[in-house]
Amino acid sequence: MSTSVILAILVTSLATFSSRLLGVISSKGIKETSKLFRWFNCLAYSTLASLIARTIIFPVGVLSEASYLSRIVVVLFCLFIFFISKRNFVYPTVISAIMMALFNNYL
Repeated sequence: MSTSVILAILVTSLATFSSRLLGVISSKGIKETSKLFRWFNCLAYSTLASLIARTIIFPVGVLSEASYLSRIVVVLFCLFIFFISKRNFVYPTVISAIMMALFNNYL
């Protein structure tokens, strides 16, 4: 690996863990039922939803070779799996990777 890749990994890791540390430190004064906490929770979910939508609608790399139909089918099926597995993230994540691999290789 080149030194620039290792440096990028170290810098992004430092940024990630420092923001988490600051979150842990500042979370002592925030109640889970407060409006501020609920606002941050909504902000986090909306950011995640927009990133997922962007990935599905405007994919980059290998995913751009998949058809819109296959992407939508995988998303809908994985949403179904998410809700029947009592909101577990592991099953839909693994199933989506397997389904996309199968769709891209055999359809």
